[in-house]
Amino acid sequence: MKQHIAKGIGIRPVFVLVLLALASVFAAPEVLATDCRDPSAIRSSGTFNLRVDNDLFGGLGQDQGYSNGILLSWVSPNLTSYRDDPCLPGVVRVLNRHLSFLQREGLDEQNMTVGLGQLMYTPADRRARELIRDDRPYVGALLFSLGYNARRGDALRTSQLRVGLVGPAARARQTQNWWHGVIGESRFQGWDHQLRNEPVVQLIHERRARVTRAQDASGWGHDLTRHWGASLGNFATYANVGAEWRFGLRVPDDFGTAPLRPAGENTAPVHSTGRDGWSGHAFVAVDARWVLRDITLDGNTFRSSHKVDKRPLVADIGYGIAIYRGLWRFAFARYHRTREFDGQKHVPVYGTVTVGRRF
Repeated sequence: MKQHIAKGIGIRPVFVLVLLALASVFAAPEVLATDCRDPSAIRSSGTFNLRVDNDLFGGLGQDQGYSNGILLSWVSPNLTSYRDDPCLPGVVRVLNRHLSFLQREGLDEQNMTVGLGQLMYTPADRRARELIRDDRPYVGALLFSLGYNARRGDALRTSQLRVGLVGPAARARQTQNWWHGVIGESRFQGWDHQLRNEPVVQLIHERRARVTRAQDASGWGHDLTRHWGASLGNFATYANVGAEWRFGLRVPDDFGTAPLRPAGENTAPVHSTGRDGWSGHAFVAVDARWVLRDITLDGNTFRSSHKVDKRPLVADIGYGIAIYRGLWRFAFARYHRTREFDGQKHVPVYGTVTVGRRF
């Protein structure tokens, strides 16, 4: 009994870290204040998002590969400055003074995102205690992100810095064991072979351009947005290109719904459209990447570890729905990915659920 209690307590440091970080960044009075915005600026809303990714959402027998991810994020309203805007908590304004090289000001609108997430990757065989040399490594990651966005009309520039760590200190093993205990699933037995502790950094830059947008008098319409960008760092280094098409009732005036990639989910200021009524849309998104490094496949950077022979070209296709009611947003999506390494037995499939609220 004591052993089970100890294992249950083991995941608490992760959630304590999450809650403390979010409380210090998000819960400052300035973040929720409605009078902090410049009345002469373009009106937009700040948003809190909770996103859960899980391969079980992809279908039966999908508990492998990118196994689970949880992300808490805040998208700011339109800002007058990344360093002096009163809508930003003081701790964020201090950080922004040291990250000016990522910030593009002087366009029509600008905002930023703050996020904290835990990710985990596992091989297909949960019962094996020995190292599975022909399958991907066990990996847990804990990442903190700051993103900076600048918009002019139908074009958006976004830069994001992610820092964190991979390895046992990310507490992915404890989180997965706890969750599998809740849902009555057997535990993965090979976590002793996970990648070792390593600090990671990832710098992401992406451009987006809305190609078409149309809406009739009743509110039904569609839009098409293309994107291209790159990532640099020991967590992941790649170049990517893709697009997203959406169709529905009152499609929001932002730059995408599908979180196929770190810089991909509703990072533009969301123009206020009122608090009442339903709206919703369906979406289809594609993304292709030329991958030079992926720590979840290539293994630790500075020491010997388990790794596999990754494939340099990887593509995703995702589809789903998003529903809006007043200040709330709910989205569900499913993703199919091409095989990421030689000898991978299953085509990766996973799903994601996002709940957001505007302020």
